[in-house]
Amino acid sequence: MLLNFTIENYRSFFEKKTVSLQSQKLSEEAKENVTQAFSYNILKTLAVYGANSSGKSNLISAMQAMKLCVLSSVRLNPNDMLQYEPFLLLKGNNKPTMFEVSFLKENWCYRYGFSYTQTEIVDEWLFRRTTNRSKEQVLFIRNKEGIAFDDKKFPEGIGLETKTNGNRLFLSLCAQLGGEISNQVISWFEIDFNVASGLNNQVYREFSKMQFHTRRNASTEAMRFFKTLQLGFNGISTHEEKTIISNDMSAYHIEIESVHNLYDKKGNACGQINFPFDEKESSGTRKLFDMSGPIFDTLEKGSVLVIDELDAKMHSLISQQIIRLFNSTTSNPHNAQLIFTTHDTHLLSTKMLRRDQIWFTEKNDVEQTDLYCLTDIVLPDGTKPRNDANYEKNYIAGRYGAIPYIVNE
Repeated sequence: MLLNFTIENYRSFFEKKTVSLQSQKLSEEAKENVTQAFSYNILKTLAVYGANSSGKSNLISAMQAMKLCVLSSVRLNPNDMLQYEPFLLLKGNNKPTMFEVSFLKENWCYRYGFSYTQTEIVDEWLFRRTTNRSKEQVLFIRNKEGIAFDDKKFPEGIGLETKTNGNRLFLSLCAQLGGEISNQVISWFEIDFNVASGLNNQVYREFSKMQFHTRRNASTEAMRFFKTLQLGFNGISTHEEKTIISNDMSAYHIEIESVHNLYDKKGNACGQINFPFDEKESSGTRKLFDMSGPIFDTLEKGSVLVIDELDAKMHSLISQQIIRLFNSTTSNPHNAQLIFTTHDTHLLSTKMLRRDQIWFTEKNDVEQTDLYCLTDIVLPDGTKPRNDANYEKNYIAGRYGAIPYIVNE
């Protein structure tokens, strides 16, 4: 489970900013939206609001960038460049980009991070603890002076501190050579932390097709969800089709069809008919199918799913139902987490989200992104937003910031 993500000097983020999924003491708000693990109180969902170009997508991109950096480091050659994208609107800015993440894996809370430029890893660190009250253990620290580690708590690092290329993560080298702890951390990025786009949803279609074709439990839950939304079809049918590539080579791909009732003149169901899914279903329904793979796979595994533009092409009621899937202890027994950006103000409701689940991005006068929670806001009268406030109305009225300001010429 994800606890915190910190970003510094990446795209529109210049100053260090942290988004937290550790719940606050809000006794009167939805307790079902919070789960407990290792004495941590953790939010199951988190929404990020903000005007266009305020930095919402850059926050999601930073999460993806950290994941890719961790997973691709093992393949880097000594002279390969790193994907360095600093804040460009500050003259002479060449400070490193920094990412840090805190998460729960097995029986540990890990805190891992690194900073880097285009050519080298500048700093890197890994700590762990058992509970939020226990003392953090230093596993390793890397800086310009070298790499230091605890040879009892992190024995897999022995002999590797001088063999790590300047552009490569020490963690990835230890994992490549069979390190138990480093592989545990790497596996969290690889398996438990997934970033998706709500705009380019077609890239997840093959994954979702395969779920239905192999009749995984996740596809059963997805179909049950589709039926509650009354999308107009009763089922999903799959079959394999053969494509001839050459005289001695062919390939198979999965085709899907939506199953609809066939009616007689009196309106009674008298049979079924199948339609090609891509040709007959709406763009919103196609997106929902595409995203069903990542969503229900995440719920099944109890992992973390980050979606940029959750509400794109979908009705607000469908977005609400997806959020309820994650907040509910019944449909989310493994405590999966959903982080998403959205413009859908209908989700700003005390019935849907707690105050600590609502975050905003807003650019300042020099176009740097600020990131803050609803509970951080101090209103003009000196008070903070109450749990009985109309969040949607206040947000649209500009009381929480993070909305577009339109200039009339």
